[in-house]
Parts: sequence; C-alpha cells; structure tokens
Amino acid sequence: MSSVTIVGLDIAKNVFQVHGVDAGGALVVAKAVRRGQLLSFFASLPPCVVGIEACSSAHHWARSLIALGHQVKLIPPAYVKPYVRRNKNDAVDAAAICEAVGRPNMRFVPVRSVENQAQLMRHRARELLSGHRTRMLNALRGHLGEIGVVASQGVQNAYALKRLLADGCDDNGEVIVPDCVRQALAPLVHQIDAIDAEIAAIDEEIKTLVKADEIARRLMTIPGVGPLTAQAIVATVRETSAFASGREFAAFLGLTPRQSSTGGKERLGRITKMGDRYLRKLLVVGACATLCHRKGHNDALRMWADRLLARKAVKYKFKLTAVALANKVARIVFALMTRGGEYNELPIAA
Repeated sequence: MSSVTIVGLDIAKNVFQVHGVDAGGALVVAKAVRRGQLLSFFASLPPCVVGIEACSSAHHWARSLIALGHQVKLIPPAYVKPYVRRNKNDAVDAAAICEAVGRPNMRFVPVRSVENQAQLMRHRARELLSGHRTRMLNALRGHLGEIGVVASQGVQNAYALKRLLADGCDDNGEVIVPDCVRQALAPLVHQIDAIDAEIAAIDEEIKTLVKADEIARRLMTIPGVGPLTAQAIVATVRETSAFASGREFAAFLGLTPRQSSTGGKERLGRITKMGDRYLRKLLVVGACATLCHRKGHNDALRMWADRLLARKAVKYKFKLTAVALANKVARIVFALMTRGGEYNELPIAA
C-alpha cells in the first residue's frame, strides 16, 4: 500500500470503489470500502493523487481527503466515460477514473468550499421557488378558466387574476368570482404570497453579496447583467484560468455552435447547450431584455445586436439574435473577470 501514487475513487451512498496504482501504472489495490471506513482507509495511504468524478457529494469528499494530505482532482463525468472499458460497474468506473486522472491534457473541476456551495444553493433554492410559483399561477389560471374567468398571457395578468380572486369583484364592483370558489382557491393565493416573500428575501441577500463583491459590481455594468446574474457567475466560476479565451468560456456555458466538421469542411449546427444550464438561461434572458430595450442606446454591443437583428430574415430571428448576444456578453464577462475594468457604454464614433 505504501507504493500507491494514483487512486481512482468511485463514490456512492454507502459502498465506495477504490482502484489504486503505483508509479509504473501497476495495480496495487482494487477493493470496495464502506462509507464509515473510507477516511480511515485513505489515512493509511501515503499522500497521493485521488481522482473523483464531479458529482453529488464529490466536493465534500474532496475537502475531507485534502485535509488528510492527499491531492484531489475532480473530473467531469463526460471526460471519464471514454476510459470505461466494456461493461459498466463500480470497479470499472474506478479504474476509468484512475486512468483519466493521469492524462496530461485532462480538465478538472475546482474544489468548492462550503461557503461557495451555500451561495450556489441560494440560487438553486430561488430557482425551485420560482418554478413552484409558476405552477401555482398556472393552476390558478386553469381553475378560474373553469368558471369563465380568463386573462391574457404574462405574469402581470396572472397576478391580476390573483387580486381578482382575493377581492371577488372587478373594478366596477361586479361579483365575478363566487365565494365558494374563493374559499376553495384561497390556499393557492396564500402559497403564492408566501413564495413571493421568500424570493424577495433571497433577492435581498443576493444584492447584499453583490455590494460586497468588486467583480460582481463590475459585471453589472454590462447590459443584461443584473445582481442575480452577476452573483451567479462569480459564485460558479471560481478560476478563470481554466479557460484559455472568452470563446472557451462561452463554450463552457453551451452558447457556441455544435461542430460536426470533417475532411476540411466545416459544419456548424445549433448551440451545444452543454455546461451550466442556469447561467446560460440567465444570460439569454438578460439578452432578451437588452434587445427589447435597445432603442436609445448607441453603445457598441447594442448597435451590433440591432444590426444583427435587422439582417436576419428567419422566423425566429429575435431568439436567434438573443442567443448570439448572450454569447457576446459571455465573452465580455470573461474579459472583465480576467483583465479588470468596466463595460464602456459610451456611444460609438460615427
């Protein structure tokens, strides 16, 4: 056991699989270890490189093994898959992780602290609450539609239905929603109000974090990047050195075209939609808002987006331009995070 230099660890809920090799690549240990015995097992090993797939609880175990003196490297699961031989099981997965962690060009995921994970959990909790609120409002629409009370699309119109349900009558005093329906749907109204309060509290916490973070404040100077997007980017991207350029950062977010090129012929398709789905959604939503309010601004980014929108002749040109603008914003974000400075919103020269 003293000759182990690289260990592939396949983590699970109760039973972990270990695959360790020496400096020459020869197998030294391959065994299953129970959860309660894992730290004592690694405490008996000399300091070595431990590879773990970046999945659930990976950061927790990485911090625990680093405290024991080991060097832990987290690998994206997609990068481990090519090294899996034939049938898949825990032992084969551990061997594949051990093989992948020793590759010279392998990319790794930085180990997160508990505080950083808490920041990301705040965003995930807000996203979950927002989804619950949407489901409640849709349920409200459906139930009121059964008695002939309908409203146009949009959040504001859905909240108008909620106010109508709470009052029971319209602005003219005419009773539209019977009392029996109001009593039946009152729990939905209470749930929506409670969720609104929780989301507002999370938003205030995020604004407080942004005020204390110099990078997040600089990112907010970019059109379409607000406190939520800026704090999510800072919390997610801990090391910009992992990306060689802004294009790599945009590719990390899944905003670059999917390639299927061969024989010197370039074929580009739709965006890959790989990477962090939450960040990609925030950037695209921010780009849509920037496009809707581009009039009256003469800065380079909005002028570029306006010309691109004018050139497109396809049916979904607005969405297409919004994704292209999100790609451009991602590159600007990378530039500000690596080089410093703020976005220059001065009008471009005529």
